[in-house]
Amino acid sequence: MDRVTSPFGAFTSARGVTAGHDLTGRAAIVTGGASGIGIETARALALAGAEVTLAVRNLEAGMAAATDINDSVGAQRASVGRVDLSSFASVAAFADHWGDAPLNLLINNAGVMACPLSYTAEDLEMQIGTNHFGHFLLAVLLARALMNGADDGRSARVVSLTSIGHRRSPIIWEDTHYRARPYDKWEAYGQSKTANALFAVGFNARFAELGVTANAVMPGGIMTPLQRHLPREEMIAMGWMNEAGEVRQGFKTPEQGASTSVWAALAPELEGVGGLYLEDCAQAEPWDQASPARGVMPHALDPEEAERLWTLSEETTGAI
Repeated sequence: MDRVTSPFGAFTSARGVTAGHDLTGRAAIVTGGASGIGIETARALALAGAEVTLAVRNLEAGMAAATDINDSVGAQRASVGRVDLSSFASVAAFADHWGDAPLNLLINNAGVMACPLSYTAEDLEMQIGTNHFGHFLLAVLLARALMNGADDGRSARVVSLTSIGHRRSPIIWEDTHYRARPYDKWEAYGQSKTANALFAVGFNARFAELGVTANAVMPGGIMTPLQRHLPREEMIAMGWMNEAGEVRQGFKTPEQGASTSVWAALAPELEGVGGLYLEDCAQAEPWDQASPARGVMPHALDPEEAERLWTLSEETTGAI
């Protein structure tokens, strides 16, 4: 298959991607929709006519975000639902409340990055537990709703937010949750982002023929609350900003960072197409040492690894 591309680029705005799309009557869920690229993803979809549910842990922040979106849209198109992705009980309650009502778009956007070693309610390492296992359970529990959202020759779509951070680690099967090996926050983040990409491969393999496709999205470098666990000094040392706190050239605004998620959700080029790793509104090319901040590594798209992760995820979450 030829590489999938689009007329858009790295710095296209999310609203630029939705131009010309009418999403009236379409239902979307955006996890982590209260801030960062999540709120801008939700805003762009709502501006195009979609009914968007912000799936958030902090209801107060979610309500403020929904009000902000509705004010900018001039209509009541954003609502809020509570979900804590680090708790399977919370995920199940959210999915149960949604039921089988048609769902056209599921944007698995929420995430945690480079946090100190901690564990979820089910005693899973926090980054892979939240970023992957929580989202895995959510998507599987909403699979019937997504199948019900496939209509008029259009597939329902799942968008799984990954990162170039996947290059830091494949899945470490022998000790995924750091029971014995020393904890490395960046390695753990990389493992979780590899899992997010492999999830799209596995989900698409199971549900594409049922009208639901899934792709992984690398949004790019954006300063958002995702960096909450990073000291300023560390971000300066990594070259993300200078001593004055000015973000380096090449970082995107949150609305620009949301554009590939929106493109993955709407692009006609991706109708019926899934299991891909997307960045800058196009299918990513293979990772190359010459451009280390771009591209996808083989371990993030390996179908055998995706199958192994799916089996582990079913066992871990109890979702079959």
